[in-house]
Amino acid sequence: MWGGRFAEGPSAIMREINASIPFDKALWRQDIAGSRAHVSMLAKQGIVSEDDAKAIDEGLQQVAAEYERDGVPEDWDLEDIHMTVEARLTELIGPVAGRLHTARSRNDQVATDFRLWVGEATGRARDGIAALQRALVTRADEHTASVMPGFTHLQTAQPVTLGHHLLAYYEMLRRDASRFADNAARADECPLGAAALAGTGFDLDREMTADALGFGRPTANSLDTVSDRDFALDYLQAASQCALHLSRLAEELILWASQPFGFVRLPDSLSTGSSIMPQKKNPDAAELVRGHAGRIIGAATALMVTMKGLPLAYSKDMQDDKPPVFEAAGLLDLCLAAMAGMIEGATFDTDRMRAAAGLGHATATDLADWLVREADIPFREAHHITGAAVKLADAKGCTLEDLSLDDLRGIDARLDERVRKVLTLDASVAARSSYGGTAPVRVREQVATARRALGLES
Repeated sequence: MWGGRFAEGPSAIMREINASIPFDKALWRQDIAGSRAHVSMLAKQGIVSEDDAKAIDEGLQQVAAEYERDGVPEDWDLEDIHMTVEARLTELIGPVAGRLHTARSRNDQVATDFRLWVGEATGRARDGIAALQRALVTRADEHTASVMPGFTHLQTAQPVTLGHHLLAYYEMLRRDASRFADNAARADECPLGAAALAGTGFDLDREMTADALGFGRPTANSLDTVSDRDFALDYLQAASQCALHLSRLAEELILWASQPFGFVRLPDSLSTGSSIMPQKKNPDAAELVRGHAGRIIGAATALMVTMKGLPLAYSKDMQDDKPPVFEAAGLLDLCLAAMAGMIEGATFDTDRMRAAAGLGHATATDLADWLVREADIPFREAHHITGAAVKLADAKGCTLEDLSLDDLRGIDARLDERVRKVLTLDASVAARSSYGGTAPVRVREQVATARRALGLES
């Protein structure tokens, strides 16, 4: 490939450190697609003959069929997927294969291949997010009025509905989907034609190759084109944020599935047992989603550190751009599928959730709000009065709702029998009817909005 400049071949160490075929063979479909678009453009521009272009295109299709059937061979002497494809093409059609690399470099070639691959990974992520959103919305629709404790600091705070809780993750994923969509729009530029770094003297039609490969336009600056990996970093940043959200949902399912909580039973198909303790049902899939978030975040960090100090244009460091993206994409696809399966197959113990919501004086804020509305006192004073009621309930070992009228009046004479209506769990969640609140009427509205956004039947 570059032997004309060198008196001797690479050492064994150089051969091993330089070869990327073990991982970049994953780009073979994109590489062949890019080559077919390139040679078609070269023929249209009269840079290669129609006959040579036809032979090259047919040869590339044969190479693709072989790789589809048998996989991509790993010859480290050929270094990468680009030379692997070209070498096999030469074996099939002879020296005319050498015309394929006219007016391009491996620099713009790999940038094109990698953008195409990341674009497909982005599409898979968006599909996976939508599938998980559908599962969340479906289960939220079933539980618009199922009461559970809402927590802050993992302490009982106020009652909420399970539907409202599940829709919180729908909203997180909605933002994740928007990040992937934004990334796709920014990456919608074709690198082919930038060549090594300065463009080329051949009369190319870069719009033609961009259109053939599904890009909206060609890139505008050849130096930036071959040295840019923002599209990969953008993917990893979006994947990291999504993985954080999946990890938070996984953590809640892990807690809820434990015996002290007992809020949920996860499907057997996404759980494991113990080799020594027959009674165990471990939420391993959820734990692995939680763990994989760290690996995805690590992948983003790895590529950022690789790129942070590189001068223009291409440097060999950039060969290490693909392994972290390939790993993160595989993990994210798997995590999204696992979480969708867990949400779809989960059995929620709504009786236990409701009982837990009654603990910890979760309706205390409702008592304070009632004092503000009915007694027309400042909230801070109402907060103090309610705190005294909580203290008395703790001392008597009962709930706020169970305090007698004499107990309440002993704390403040403005408390009367009417206050009991706001101290029930159902009254508490129904009262939270502001837009975005947990009231069942609002949850049903948000479910309907989400179903429309996802294209589900209303």
